[in-house]
Amino acid sequence: MHERPPEAPAHDATTGGLLLSADTLSADAAAAFAPTLGSLPVGARLILRCRADWRTATVAAFEAELGRVVLNVASPSGHTYRVRRPADSPLAHDGHFPVLGQGSWRAGLARYDVRW
Repeated sequence: MHERPPEAPAHDATTGGLLLSADTLSADAAAAFAPTLGSLPVGARLILRCRADWRTATVAAFEAELGRVVLNVASPSGHTYRVRRPADSPLAHDGHFPVLGQGSWRAGLARYDVRW
């Protein structure tokens, strides 16, 4: 499946957030809304916490029947691999960057091939 599940809210690329109007949500409900991994569109980029470090990832697909999101993760060796995470995993935002995981990602971001 290459598209976002139908129940996921629309995403606004210009603001880096979800399309939420004042007509549909009250101020309390908008403040209580927490973005999840399942709310990102296919192709969205994010920072992902791996075992030893932080890596960049891209949303590749949704597995709606299992409630999972497939992510393509960039490896420091130049390869990519896929991981699956629950669609309801909470996201944090550091500016415009969605971050999946706990901790300070800037200090532990994986260093990629320096030739490029």
